[in-house]
Amino acid sequence: MAKTSMVNRDIKRKKLAEKFADKRAALKKIVSSPDASYEEKIEASTKLSKLPRDSSPSRHRNRCELSGRPRGVYSKFGLGRNKLREATMRGDVPGLRKASW
Repeated sequence: MAKTSMVNRDIKRKKLAEKFADKRAALKKIVSSPDASYEEKIEASTKLSKLPRDSSPSRHRNRCELSGRPRGVYSKFGLGRNKLREATMRGDVPGLRKASW
């Protein structure tokens, strides 16, 4: 089980990313626009850098829904490899079974 503080930190980052998504997208559009002047681009860039760091979506970490494990997470199921294996062995995941040959 992951530390609850780390899980809560990731939840906070996800909320911040959703909150500032529109503002961040608008500023990035200005920065990458070929029509914008140099001054507008610099201004947009400084505004972008003044936004909270945790509002960047790349700082969000995928975690297992059950254990909070940060690595080895299958995004299709939202579970870590250990919990996915346990669920598969119990038969909770339809269409998935342990390989044997």
